[in-house]
Amino acid sequence: MFDLTRLRLLRELAHRGTMTAVAQACGMTSSAVSQQLATLEREARVALFEPIGRRVQLTAEGERLAAHAELILQAVEAAALDLRGADQRPQGELQVACFASYAKRHLLPAIVRARERYPDLRVVVRELESPDAIAAVRDGRCHLALTFAYNLVPRPDLAGLSAHALLEEPVLLALPPHWRRSRGPVALQRLAQEDWIVGSRQSDDGLLAERACAAAGFAPRISHTVDDYDLMLRMVAAGLGIGFVPQLGLDFPSADAVAVRTAAGAPLSRKIQALTRPTLTATPSVRALLAELAAGATASA
Repeated sequence: MFDLTRLRLLRELAHRGTMTAVAQACGMTSSAVSQQLATLEREARVALFEPIGRRVQLTAEGERLAAHAELILQAVEAAALDLRGADQRPQGELQVACFASYAKRHLLPAIVRARERYPDLRVVVRELESPDAIAAVRDGRCHLALTFAYNLVPRPDLAGLSAHALLEEPVLLALPPHWRRSRGPVALQRLAQEDWIVGSRQSDDGLLAERACAAAGFAPRISHTVDDYDLMLRMVAAGLGIGFVPQLGLDFPSADAVAVRTAAGAPLSRKIQALTRPTLTATPSVRALLAELAAGATASA
């Protein structure tokens, strides 16, 4: 019989690719991870790994066992949740990973409404950018991840996770105040000599700028990377650069000091969705919070 801890480590290796990444995610040393997986390989009586330089990758048999591990671990989780949630009332702790701009406008009001309806439900917020939020749901640190993806920077299929669409918002240009004299959509070619500001915590913001500008025939001169939309808007107002900002990122008084325009050409947008493990989709706590988020999105629209 396979040990569940070793199956979890195999699943993490399939998702993360290296022993070091698995060790960091699981709070173990690389040596301990290697020993546990070596034991699993002996139990399986087939080669699960093959060396590639200084790293290892899964063999075909390793990939098959990793797929079985995903199903086994989901079944174990489903059994535990079924026993704990017999009365079908939202209760207990729900760990939610979310990025800041969505949390401020939508998640916090949803939590307040859920708390009023379900006093026994406690929602814990972890501020994480989308890649880290997805990883937190995969490895069991969070129950729900609220993530985004730009239409020009789509994410690959997230095998093993259930997705729930929440909203789609426009991505706009934040420009210095003198651009207020210019009406209508702005052709990106007019911005080829500007300094650009992009996000600092993940690559998607930079990729969005690069791909949108490439379609207009130039490479943006990315001069600043910042992690806060309020700071970005203040920098734009001060003439330090320009940048793309989603609609939720304009929820600051500093937005009044800049010109906000639509980029000419194909529309730019950001899709926001909730991700969870399939076994959690039907649980009362997850269903309750998703319902509040959906209601809030409908009200905003």
